[in-house]
Amino acid sequence: MSSIIGIDVAKAKLAIVLLTPDGKAWQKSCANTAAGHADLIRWLTRHAGPPVVVGLEATGGYQEAVALALHDAGHHVSILNPSAVAAYGQSQLRRAKTDRTDAALIADYVRTQQPPRWVPPPPEARQLQALVRRLDALLEMQTQETNRLELAAPIVRPSIEATLAHLHEEIGAIKRQIADHIDLFPTLRNQRDLIVSIPGIGDTTAAIVLGELLDIARFTSARHLAAFTGLVPQIRQSGTSLRGRGTLSKLGAGRLRKALYWPAITAMRHNAPLHRFAARLRAAGKPTMVIVAAVMRKLVHQIYGVLRSGRAFDPTRA
Repeated sequence: MSSIIGIDVAKAKLAIVLLTPDGKAWQKSCANTAAGHADLIRWLTRHAGPPVVVGLEATGGYQEAVALALHDAGHHVSILNPSAVAAYGQSQLRRAKTDRTDAALIADYVRTQQPPRWVPPPPEARQLQALVRRLDALLEMQTQETNRLELAAPIVRPSIEATLAHLHEEIGAIKRQIADHIDLFPTLRNQRDLIVSIPGIGDTTAAIVLGELLDIARFTSARHLAAFTGLVPQIRQSGTSLRGRGTLSKLGAGRLRKALYWPAITAMRHNAPLHRFAARLRAAGKPTMVIVAAVMRKLVHQIYGVLRSGRAFDPTRA
């Protein structure tokens, strides 16, 4: 039996609890920096030795560097859904909440639930993700400044207009960098070409899809990918008294879900299978947003199909 550690990840600090096979529990904290990660790996070598089974939650990117460092050092890393860990804590009637108790909970979750091992995506996929997320941030800033300009006092309008001009240049530069990066790697270039063969999806959306999925092989089915995107129904029913309306789960990749909205609108006009699908839902009296969400889910299925098959979109097979 391997030693197990749970790591509570924060922006600046890592709280660590190590459970050894002989029942001992060790605690440590270190900085969430390259030097802190090296210190953690040395500490693990002294107290346990590789491979250690490591669990840490996905925390908006703060977990990525330490997860990669531990993986490269030969440890078995699992990146966990925070909602799953929180639900597990509730099932254990957990009361206290500190960094150390959070780390201990994560270690216990890994010990009892045996989550799948995380394999880092290739460097070019991680770099693409960084680029598309930077583009998303720039577009959000552009929208905010545009909204401010509408109501701005004359004295501040020149400042906002200068910022918008700079953002316009940066957005164009990042888009060119994304295109050049994809063209540099044959696998990314081939996957991009497969995705844009789907009517309704252009180069920008294809780049976001590739940046957020990282590796299509980690999804076992189109439904698995739809669940990752948060585009599967969430049903609320219990006995005879609870009959809640079904909604989208939205427990998934929000950036990817947002990126598919306008392509779904376009696909309802130009993607023949989805045009027919939307028409059937419309004839059945479904609300517009329900139809759009259903088309987004079908788009995810088409994306999965072309990437896993390696064949361009064929409307007769969709």
